[in-house]
Amino acid sequence: MKKTLANYSMFFTASILLWLKTYIVTRFYFNVPLENNMQQFILFINPISTVLLFFGFSLFFTGKLRNRMVLMISFIGSLILYANVVFYRFFNDFITIPVLFQTNNMGDLGSSILELIHLTDVVFFSDVIALALLMKYVAKSSEKPAAKKQIAAVFAVAIALFAVNLGLAETERPQLLTRTFDREMLIKNIGLFNYHIYDIIMQSRAQAQRALADSSEIVDIENYVKANRVKPNSDFTGIAKGKNVFVISLESTQSFVINNTVDGQVITPFLNELIKESYYFPNFYHQTGQGKTSDAEFLFENSLYPLPSGAVFFTHSQNEYDGLPEILKNEGYYTSVFHANNKSFWNRDVMYDTLGYDRFYDVNSYHVTEENSVGWGLKDDEFFEQSIPYLKLLPQPFYVKFITLTNHFPFELDEEDQIIPPWNSSSGTLNRYFTTVRFMDEAVKKFFERIKEEGLYENSIFILYGDHYGISENHNKAMGEFLGKEITPFESTQLQKVPLIIHIPGHKGRIINTVGGQIDLKPTLLNLLGIDAKDRIYFGNDLFSEERADFAVLRDGSFITKDYVYTKNVCYEKETGLETDMENCEPMKEKAETHLEMSDRIIYGDLLRFFQENKQIYPNVEEPK
Repeated sequence: MKKTLANYSMFFTASILLWLKTYIVTRFYFNVPLENNMQQFILFINPISTVLLFFGFSLFFTGKLRNRMVLMISFIGSLILYANVVFYRFFNDFITIPVLFQTNNMGDLGSSILELIHLTDVVFFSDVIALALLMKYVAKSSEKPAAKKQIAAVFAVAIALFAVNLGLAETERPQLLTRTFDREMLIKNIGLFNYHIYDIIMQSRAQAQRALADSSEIVDIENYVKANRVKPNSDFTGIAKGKNVFVISLESTQSFVINNTVDGQVITPFLNELIKESYYFPNFYHQTGQGKTSDAEFLFENSLYPLPSGAVFFTHSQNEYDGLPEILKNEGYYTSVFHANNKSFWNRDVMYDTLGYDRFYDVNSYHVTEENSVGWGLKDDEFFEQSIPYLKLLPQPFYVKFITLTNHFPFELDEEDQIIPPWNSSSGTLNRYFTTVRFMDEAVKKFFERIKEEGLYENSIFILYGDHYGISENHNKAMGEFLGKEITPFESTQLQKVPLIIHIPGHKGRIINTVGGQIDLKPTLLNLLGIDAKDRIYFGNDLFSEERADFAVLRDGSFITKDYVYTKNVCYEKETGLETDMENCEPMKEKAETHLEMSDRIIYGDLLRFFQENKQIYPNVEEPK
């Protein structure tokens, strides 16, 4: 026994260290909620099966080479763990395979990544350092490879432990691997490394789905979405017919800043005033996933949900879609996007062509200097001002989308540009956030003034919406300080509200309290423009409809209705924020899961290619081969 321990001391030490480190990071750093002792036990044991599996491959080697293999495997495991830590610090989420292939975005992350990496992060590799030192002092390892029985025993134990782990997890979360939309739930039950293996399998399966898809699937989905569709509000049908359409994506803007102050300073004075003469939706939620801003665009223009992992703009940019740009172009609109960022970021140059945009004004259309840029690029006021000359040349009617940048993590702003000072709390991110939101608000105000000066205001409709959250759950303590209440899972879900303002000059507007989300924007806009959408496939409903049910599904499977909020497998009473009987949420839980599952099937299978036989909807597309 002593000889075995001596020969395989690196193997045993590395396995124990990586196991315990993974458990500690998952339990305490990722702040995974645990409801009972069984869940704590499952979380404790779930890393060991994969750890043994990985280190088991080192047993095929001998002596020093085996020890080096152990060190390399330990480093790779630690690197995977650390990469998730950095990703989690901002996104409050875990890395997926599609995200790893979004390398085009990495060059533009710049200060965002630096903000997320800390000097103390060396502790995440402390076991690797210890193993490297141990290699110098460890007793000489056996020059013979491990016996076949020993290797088989290690792999058998790994598989057995995973089977036990999965069995226990299934008792806590039935149909865990087939019905969950929640990565946190997967990691809590099968472990971080097993989750990544699962993700690889699921992504491979997704690629196969397109090859195996057939036209019968789209028929079932079409029947489902039409059965869940409500009649648009006829009082609003065509009230903006023929008008120019301005869409302004308010980067990282959440609704809690609207009509609010910080240290006595109004955060969004212009938006507050604009709301008074607009249609404002205070119960409107972002529904984005890992694609963030690009997911918000995808939701708006397709009324399909984003994918559970990665960004559709990357993973399925060559699919056939029934996007707003193509629809409006067929109605005589000129369609364009204004965004002072690299055209390849989020693969926009490819996806915009797929959606049917006529023109993309990217960073090369702007004069960007060190003085007029900050954080992720051109300051919002400069961005809007430099867009005006292009805007004046567009043929009318036009559909234009403006994507702002300044209010982007890490929310940097030069002191001379700060209209209000940073707040003072335990979170520097939240402190700076109020300052950049205020700057963006002022930039939008100036843009409206310029639109009026150029004579484009009266014959236009304006849609302003928040694209996704700016402050993640990692800053709940500071958010609790600001809001004066504890940020529970219920409150966290409510913080996913983003502003939606529909401004039509000449209309008085009003507050509309319906619960909705970005999935509803496409059918809402089409009805306002008087464009018949009854034969199209989409999941949203007209936000003005008096027949619509209050309903919004978030990408992680959470949902909100008039009376209830469901998140993290708990049903809450909306009025009180208190837990209530799960039976109250069950009827809509199935609907939420079906919505997400069917939308995923459309994207993974590229099913809209089979729907193109209706030439009234797709007049310019060839018959599928």
